Parts: sequence; structure tokens; C-alpha cells
Amino acid sequence: MLEMQYTNDELMAVEAARALRDGDVCFVGIGLPSTAANLARLTHAPNLVLIYESGTIGTKPAVLPLSIGDGELAETADAVVSVPEIFAYWLQGGRVDVGFLGAAQIDRFGNLNTTVIGSYESPRTRLPGAGGAPEIAASAKEVLLILKQDRRTFVERLDFLTTPGYLSGGDSRARSGATGAGPVRVITDLGVLEPDPESKELTLTQIHPGVDVERVRAATGWPLAVAQDLRVTPSPPPQTLSVLRDLKARTAAAHRN
Repeated sequence: MLEMQYTNDELMAVEAARALRDGDVCFVGIGLPSTAANLARLTHAPNLVLIYESGTIGTKPAVLPLSIGDGELAETADAVVSVPEIFAYWLQGGRVDVGFLGAAQIDRFGNLNTTVIGSYESPRTRLPGAGGAPEIAASAKEVLLILKQDRRTFVERLDFLTTPGYLSGGDSRARSGATGAGPVRVITDLGVLEPDPESKELTLTQIHPGVDVERVRAATGWPLAVAQDLRVTPSPPPQTLSVLRDLKARTAAAHRN
């Protein structure tokens, strides 16, 4: 079978989808997390239960939602409940296997910023804010992160700490009282990072085909740790690429209309 050509953005979405297991209950954010989660649902994980912050449970959108309030989510859901029930019963009750988030900034310990770029009092850019991300990151059994990698995003110091990952590293997250394990994988358009078991510092464990370590280091705002057994991401299966492209084409057509 001939290998289809693909972009690193497509490979990022496919690799993020691979991280989700059939039958998982996934609390998913809008944007890149939603793309990857719905791709997983349409391919290898048909029993993936998607929860969005607006209260939709088991939603199966035909196109990617513009926001958590998109009617597509409610119309295709198994159930729609109140926002307090989503957070108190499902999330804080330990019923969410995976929280899937994006961000504008991330630091070496998986802490996230979605609040402001620049100072809080006089920001250069005002971002959407926390939403439910801090609660998802604290209580989901594990957290997946997906974002494009460059020095504006992977920073030495966050402009604002919106969502804790491993805080200052080591056992600081455990001491904070957070019940979930925290970020287990960060999937980017260059590779995959995972926390060191002891220090909790994000370590490059996987690179995408055609990407070298120096390129990843150049896109990271701190001295990047690299695993000794660095892996190469498998190319995406042609069928999965086709599903992803069809999903994006349907979404573009629906939103254009």
C-alpha cells in the first residue's frame, strides 16, 4: 500500500487520537483536543464517551463544534445534564478517565496559560481564560495535552498560571491535593513529551518523521531533556488520514454555510 503524504499538523492529530482508548470517558476541550478526540471516535475507539463542558455526555458530532455551546453537541449527545452535574458528579466524582486540553503557553512542568499574554494588568493579548481546565487538570485520572510547539508556546516562564500541571515539579502536585495523575503526554507538531517519573519535567520521548532533536530544542524555551531511547512516530494509516480530512472538509462546509 502506498503511503499517503501528510502534514505534521495531521500527524499531530492522528498521534493524539492514538492516545485515547476505546471505552474511555474523555472530557474534551474545543479546538485541537476536539479534533483528535472525534478522530479517535471515528476510527479505533467507537465507544469513546465524549463529554464537553456545556453538559453534553456521549456526544457524536458529525462536524467539529465551534464552541462548547454549539448545538451539534447537544443534538448528538446521549444525554445533556447541568454544568454543576458534569463537574461535581462526573469529574470530581472520579468518573472521567482522560482530560484532553490545549493551551496558549506551557512550561517544563506541564503548567498551562490560557488567560493572558503579557502582564495581567496590561496584557498584549487577552485569551479565553480558564473555563473548566483547572478542574479537569486536577481531577481527571490523567491529562493529555495537544499544542503546536514553538518558543512562544513552550516557555521558560508562563505569563499567567491558569491550569496547574506538576507545579514546581517533584512531588509538588501530589502535595497540592490534586486527585488526578496530571499530564501524561504532550503531543505537538514536532513530537511527544512525557514527564520524567521523578522530577516531572517534560522530556522528549518521541519525534515525528523528518524532525530532528535540534529542531525540537530550537522550538522550546527551556533546555529540553531528551530520552535516551527516543522513538520515531509511526506514519498515520491512510484510512485514518482520509477520515481526518473528511471530518475537516465537512466541518469547513458546515461552518461556511
